[in-house]
Amino acid sequence: MSAAGCVDVVNFGCRLNIAEGEAVRVAATRADAGDTIVFNSCAVTEEALRQVRQAVRRALRERPGAHVVVTGCAAELEGQRFADMGARVVANDAKNLAASYRAASAPQPGVKADTLHQPLALDQTKNGYTPALSGADHARAFLGVQTGCSHSCTFCATVLARGTARSSSVEAVVDAARTALERGQREIVLTGVDLASYGDDIGTSLAALVAALLELPVERLRLSSLDPHRLDDALFALITEERRVMPHVHLSLQAGDDMVLTRMKRRHRRADAVRLVERLKTARPDIAIGADLIAGFPTEDDEMFANSLALIDEADIVFGHIFPYSPRAGTPAARMPQVPRAVARERAAILREANARRRHAWMDAQKGLRASMLVERDGLTGHGETFAALALVAPAAPGSIVPVRLSARDGERMIAERIAA
Repeated sequence: MSAAGCVDVVNFGCRLNIAEGEAVRVAATRADAGDTIVFNSCAVTEEALRQVRQAVRRALRERPGAHVVVTGCAAELEGQRFADMGARVVANDAKNLAASYRAASAPQPGVKADTLHQPLALDQTKNGYTPALSGADHARAFLGVQTGCSHSCTFCATVLARGTARSSSVEAVVDAARTALERGQREIVLTGVDLASYGDDIGTSLAALVAALLELPVERLRLSSLDPHRLDDALFALITEERRVMPHVHLSLQAGDDMVLTRMKRRHRRADAVRLVERLKTARPDIAIGADLIAGFPTEDDEMFANSLALIDEADIVFGHIFPYSPRAGTPAARMPQVPRAVARERAAILREANARRRHAWMDAQKGLRASMLVERDGLTGHGETFAALALVAPAAPGSIVPVRLSARDGERMIAERIAA
């Protein structure tokens, strides 16, 4: 339990929330609100919402003297529910403002959640999105460059929680990246709700942003989830030709069946995903592929599911982010004929098992290879260029990048022995 006057920030969900969590911590600290715990929440699935509710109830019970605040996507979608619990609710677009945390006490049950939401900050309404940079306590710097989404996928409540797509200026992102480099972080991870759409609203592109960042002395640049439909030639060239851009691409695929993709209102088809991976692998053979996959989307039958299962091998997916579909209120998919939840969970488990087999075979094939490892704060674990999880035999300086040779696989990590450069 934190001492009085401390601010605790608990981040749920995506890397963008990790990045934005530092702005939340700074804003709440500046507000001088006393003992405060802020839940920077996620609402991508029903399970994510359940975890936030559970954490808020526990905090209210175990820290009765603290100000309990809920922000993030769950606060947008279920604000009244959290307010009725006794938590303060802060809108996503106001979570970086000190004024959002200056309440003398938590609201009483029955307070309308929308009365607790703050207006958009001036720089957000007129100049897009303020870059979000994670704290110095991470070996890698998570840099949020974009929020919101202007697409209309039928399963997703993100546009309800974060609004339409808004981007930071290239200059502001470069300044934030420079801050990360000056404090010794040697890998920058670009993140956003719909990262590949970066720049649409301000007349630039993700490729242009990556090129600008590579003008800095950044040693490793990694991209988070990308819409395969938006991976244009300029970005493709940077990913496959620039050694400082890590050989790790995570694609927002969601399914491997064309009918399911159509009903999701995705902008690619199965063959597009397979062809893109083939092109990436041809241009840069060591590239590792990750993907989001949803099991049990409404109307998904056994044949449709089999197509998604087969995609794991056909698209060489080694890092799968796999979860069962859960209906989000206010989305078109919630009104479609639903697959029984038990079936969705079973299919998700089958996908995870298949993905684990693929990942383990991929890891086993790396035995004896050299890699460059970014060492995490514990001095013993970290990641290679492909995002393979590594564990050192002997500790190294936290935050350093060390050359290693990979030996045996130990579960989900490869054992790494440090070697001469």
